[in-house]
Amino acid sequence: MSKKKQNDPNDAFVNPIDKDKVAENPGLLPYAHTAGGAVIRPEDKGRIRGNAMTAMYDQTDRQMEQLRRQMETLVGQAKALQSRMSVSEAIYQAEIPFQPVIHHIYHLYQRKTDGTHLLSMVAPEEWGRRAPYEHLATVRLLGDHTWEILA
Repeated sequence: MSKKKQNDPNDAFVNPIDKDKVAENPGLLPYAHTAGGAVIRPEDKGRIRGNAMTAMYDQTDRQMEQLRRQMETLVGQAKALQSRMSVSEAIYQAEIPFQPVIHHIYHLYQRKTDGTHLLSMVAPEEWGRRAPYEHLATVRLLGDHTWEILA
């Protein structure tokens, strides 16, 4: 019996497959390199880009609509605050023959004769047929001494 050599460092491994038929990095090939490998199809980059653009436009349109609704809400709040400030200014420049009480309802009138303002406890329907003043607003005094417009 002949004795086998055990791992002689001088013996080099010789690959029996032709070097031209072997890939150095088979995982980077653009196709399956074995019979059981997954089928690799090229991607339609135009379709992928088109789908991404459609999704992007949809999302930005939704966000723009949300911002528009928020802006409309803020504009409405600003207009209400401006109106409240105008009425408050008119009330504090008006003749007030009593001490207003917080959370009570009052009525702002304008005199037909000279255009001056008057704050009154008398409601427009309580004057009878001929009201001596033009009714401008029904208001309530708030705790911060601003006026809430009720009508």
